[in-house]
Amino acid sequence: MRPHLKGAAILSAHIFKPDILRNAKRPAFERGLTGRTITQVWRRAKHLVLDLDSGQRVVIRPGMTGAMYVKHGVRGKGYGVKDKHDVMHLELSNGKLIRYHDVRRLGGIFFLSPKQWAAYDAALGMEPLGKQFTAEALREILKGSKAAVKKVIMDQKKLVGVGNIYASEALWMSGIDPSREARKVKHAEALLLRDAIVDVLARSIRGRGTTVRDYRTGTGEPGSFQGRLAAYGREGEPCRRCGRRIVMTHAIDARSSYFCPGCQR
Repeated sequence: MRPHLKGAAILSAHIFKPDILRNAKRPAFERGLTGRTITQVWRRAKHLVLDLDSGQRVVIRPGMTGAMYVKHGVRGKGYGVKDKHDVMHLELSNGKLIRYHDVRRLGGIFFLSPKQWAAYDAALGMEPLGKQFTAEALREILKGSKAAVKKVIMDQKKLVGVGNIYASEALWMSGIDPSREARKVKHAEALLLRDAIVDVLARSIRGRGTTVRDYRTGTGEPGSFQGRLAAYGREGEPCRRCGRRIVMTHAIDARSSYFCPGCQR
């Protein structure tokens, strides 16, 4: 999204589904964006962050079904044509229309002052692709917790960005049972798990994401990483490491957890 958004002025902003806003009313949000320039586009955790020249930030949390799309050559056409699941349109000075689309509206859009952003950011966990995420840092996150290791690494207050798919993949890669108590993960295993988390996230980004149902890239194409999954979604298929059948359970964290009972002990 950065090449399409950075440096562009917002000619008009329109919210079609006000319940997507988390800390602002529709009139104030639309006024606060209109006429402003987007100075930077970046990511924090599972959020897309738009810095405005006013100092305010638009923070978009897509949730499970949210997506941002860019359309070209629509300047001046207004908002007459929209999908029924479109939540927000931003018409830009570069002739592009940015659509935020969310079928189930499980995500949220925040309009934050610098002080509000600082508080919001402080509640988020460590970035797994940052230099600070070492095996020792992961041990600190895991130690003392009786919760399942899969649940802990998905806790966005402790470690951001690791969702259900990539948690299952990283635990398979490191040979750790997802139901194991986090505090019982040993140092050598934490090193394997740390490297597996970084590896699967990096490879999925290069593959432009994982499309199981809804996910699309910013230009509307599906991702390609779903064809490279070793555990997630492969219930009943042979493990690519030991040959045992991959199993699925909802007993660990009420989500679908995929693992190999043969080599994730």
